[in-house]
Amino acid sequence: MKNNKRKVIGLVALAGLGIALSGCGSKDSSAANLSSEEDTLETIIEKAKKEGEVASVGMPDTWANWIGTWQDIEKAYGLTHVDTDMSSAEELAKFESEGTSGTADIGDVGISFGPLAESKELTLPYKTSYWDEIPDWAKDDNGDWLLSYTGTISFLTDTNNVKKAPESWADLLSGDYKVSVGDVTTANQAQFAVLAAAVANNGDEKKIEPGLAYFKKLAEQGRLSSVDASVANLEKGEVDVAIVWDFNGLNYRDQIDAKRFTVNVPNDGSVTSGYTTIINKNAPHPNAAKLTREYILSDEGQINLARGYARPIREVELPAEVAEKLLPDSAYQAAVPVKDNAAWDKTSVDLPELWQSEVLAYAK
Repeated sequence: MKNNKRKVIGLVALAGLGIALSGCGSKDSSAANLSSEEDTLETIIEKAKKEGEVASVGMPDTWANWIGTWQDIEKAYGLTHVDTDMSSAEELAKFESEGTSGTADIGDVGISFGPLAESKELTLPYKTSYWDEIPDWAKDDNGDWLLSYTGTISFLTDTNNVKKAPESWADLLSGDYKVSVGDVTTANQAQFAVLAAAVANNGDEKKIEPGLAYFKKLAEQGRLSSVDASVANLEKGEVDVAIVWDFNGLNYRDQIDAKRFTVNVPNDGSVTSGYTTIINKNAPHPNAAKLTREYILSDEGQINLARGYARPIREVELPAEVAEKLLPDSAYQAAVPVKDNAAWDKTSVDLPELWQSEVLAYAK
């Protein structure tokens, strides 16, 4: 119910409240500053101000324009921020290994890692005041995880290295260039690349074999590249074609040279999924983490993500200059959302071992 959101002042007004509260308390944690399920948004803001900082993992400045959100949060609420970039699997491992001595507050992980984190009892639930506007498929029942944005697997091509950018998986397979897919054993983006290849070859969340068979062919051709598709490596021309989320590809393209790089959603099949925030059950700054999730789901936060080429999970009106940065809807005609998250959760657990035995074992 949207009225639930309106029972507290909107985030824009709350920003002013946050500034007004800037003199309240120190950054030290105290019993009065602990997180409570009964806290109103106003109380969360007040406690977050006292905590004074938020530590994230897997939410670097260059990914989906997180920098815009961190800058807004610091300006509005005075929260300083630090991030440690890592994969989804590494984020969960960090939460689990540190236990009650947790050093991270909030992380951003692929959708399959949200239920996994919940099952391991690593998460602090928080629904946000925008809960009812988030599709049912994009959240759990208690707020342990909920998607902030969606992405679609795409091809990023350096046209200095590749004469004709691939527009399909068939094109990619018939090429003579190297293909960077990332680390399928740990990275959510890379795992979805395998699923997208499976979807394009009559597979699905339960039937991942066609995707593995596809990459086995690339491995046998000696075309799988171990070079990470980072901005630095792309700038140096060390990546021919990278399989990435559309928002990453578009971001890299515009950061480096929009005329040099092209981004194509494969027209013979791709997959759309998303990323969810997870709040560490043992977060040192739990209220700052809750406030961060709250802001991410606000109109301003969703527009920030769109500025980073990610497609918001909520229906928000995007400024024209932001909407123009995204690919047109027609580019996504062959992309399908994950139909069976439970099946994909199980497949993604088995995928690292399958990748090692069915693909990397054949690499030249």
